[in-house]
Amino acid sequence: MAHWLLKSEPSTWSFAEQLAEGEKGTAWSGVRNHAAKLNLMAMTVGEQAFFYHSNEGKEIVGIVEAIKAYYPDPSDDSGKFGMVDVKAVRALPRPVTLAAIKADKRLAKMALVAQPRLSVQPVTDEEWRIVCAMGGL
Repeated sequence: MAHWLLKSEPSTWSFAEQLAEGEKGTAWSGVRNHAAKLNLMAMTVGEQAFFYHSNEGKEIVGIVEAIKAYYPDPSDDSGKFGMVDVKAVRALPRPVTLAAIKADKRLAKMALVAQPRLSVQPVTDEEWRIVCAMGGL
């Protein structure tokens, strides 16, 4: 299974809000970038993603799981973009900051470092293991 990273500004949608949705989860909507869209389209049910607080905090704070595959985003009037549904799996015991990721040479090619503006990113198995360990899992 693939791994991913999803970005959200905590003032717009925080991991605490995601946790509060429980097992029913919520739609990951509002993506309007074609590269991010392709990543959402590639995401399958059961795959997990890091939940990254962007702009405010700049840290990976939790893990979510895809519970519904890609489908049309009703908030997109153009009909070009879609979304997936995700549920919270768990918070990281220790949030992993962007600064800590950039400081680890093993993560130099991670999309979060190489393509920092992309809102939905792939994460390699090795990157997943390293970040999970950094976060106390």
